[in-house]
Amino acid sequence: MSTQTANRTIDDILLLPEAIPAMLPTTIMKEALEMMTAGRLGLACVVDGDGRLIGLFTDGDLRRLLLRSQKPLSALFADDIIDHARTEFKSVDRRTGIAEALSLLQEREIFDLPVLAPDGKLEGVIHLHPALRALLESEDA
Repeated sequence: MSTQTANRTIDDILLLPEAIPAMLPTTIMKEALEMMTAGRLGLACVVDGDGRLIGLFTDGDLRRLLLRSQKPLSALFADDIIDHARTEFKSVDRRTGIAEALSLLQEREIFDLPVLAPDGKLEGVIHLHPALRALLESEDA
């Protein structure tokens, strides 16, 4: 990693909350999937009424759900997103270095890493593709 990249912070590659599909736990799956599709990240962040992250749901979670579920698709669409979201997930805070964050993505073979405030509120997400794009563009500059 170059010196220029090493000097960058999480804020340089962070997708802010307004760019992330975030929803309440009672959002039905159909609506959650529509929001995920519109957000083009393959990710839904489930937050409580105070904006604290309580769950994640990804395209991969959807595929696994479809393969294991015995419910008809129409019934799944009516479920609350929290019924199928992962409530245990890895996260970082804004003090985390870029190299450490990218290492976590690689080690866990994941595309998304939530960035949380000390109180658990969602401050953003590091998504692999935009993060790599930002880093590569900075190397070209």
